[in-house]
Amino acid sequence: MYDGSLTSLAEVRAALAALPGPDGLAIAGAAARNGQLTKPPGALGRLEDLAQWYAGWRGDARPVIAAPQVIVFAGNHGVAARGVSAFPPEVTVQMVANFRAGGAAINQLARCFGARMDVRALELERPTADFTKGVAMDEGDFVTALRVGWEAVDRATDLLVVGEMGIGNTTAAAAVAAALFGGGAAVWTGAGTGVQGAALAAKIAVVEAGVARHGGSGDPLAVLAALGGREMAAMAGAVLRARTLRIPVILDGFICCAAVAPLAVAAPGALDHCVAGHLSGEGAHGALLERLGKAPLLNLGLRLGEGSGAALAIGVLLGAVACHSGMATFAEAGVAAGRALPRPGGG
Repeated sequence: MYDGSLTSLAEVRAALAALPGPDGLAIAGAAARNGQLTKPPGALGRLEDLAQWYAGWRGDARPVIAAPQVIVFAGNHGVAARGVSAFPPEVTVQMVANFRAGGAAINQLARCFGARMDVRALELERPTADFTKGVAMDEGDFVTALRVGWEAVDRATDLLVVGEMGIGNTTAAAAVAAALFGGGAAVWTGAGTGVQGAALAAKIAVVEAGVARHGGSGDPLAVLAALGGREMAAMAGAVLRARTLRIPVILDGFICCAAVAPLAVAAPGALDHCVAGHLSGEGAHGALLERLGKAPLLNLGLRLGEGSGAALAIGVLLGAVACHSGMATFAEAGVAAGRALPRPGGG
């Protein structure tokens, strides 16, 4: 397992080459416990799988979620100057202030589920370069942003959500997805903050230009550096750090998934410690989840970003783990297994 400080791209690759896996004994113990709980087999559906998945990554057959962490990363994009968003870049700064004041949706959701919330703004006064003219981030900027995410993860955290704020970042996310998975810019480019008609066509053209310029490298990390944003790189760094610490992660929407997709392409299985919190209302998110092999926990039409959909899904995972670890077994409850309990559906 890599446990360095992520000071170079070579160290990022070293971390990807030394990813730890889940604890097989904990998974086996959790499966055995699940088979003895006071319910018919499979009656809790996907909650049973989630609890066992969580147990494996935490190395505990009977885990408890006690210290969830939400981190919102913010960055500004040079490509925003090309009119790809319905809002000006100044909104990024204003929303960071709102996060820090506790006034955003993500603040309320984090509070609901007892999650610590942190905000990391990455050089908002210095946007990334316009990716239609050159790389968004050179190697130094890219590694610095990755390291911000890496260092933002608390070792004591036992469940991580990463969110973002950055005017123009649905354009960057679409470009990263198109460069990684092909299919053309129109497949991956959506309304974002609400652009339509000619503005959407112009946004698609910007994505096409970026992919044409940077999409042929064959290196997924280079794709993220060339087309992504500092906040996207920071999300990737945080999710990579969580893997090295065996901290389970709930992924948010389209931008979050595009930010971490390069990890999965660079090292298959790199996102095994992650579940998809929800299916975003941003149209290409479903296709991206398919590429990542992730089935969303929720589908509520959310497309706010900030980590809001993933934060809401904390409640699902809390419920799964609470049932798994807190329910009585047949022996503890004095229930005769196989006789006293009805099958799912009450029959």
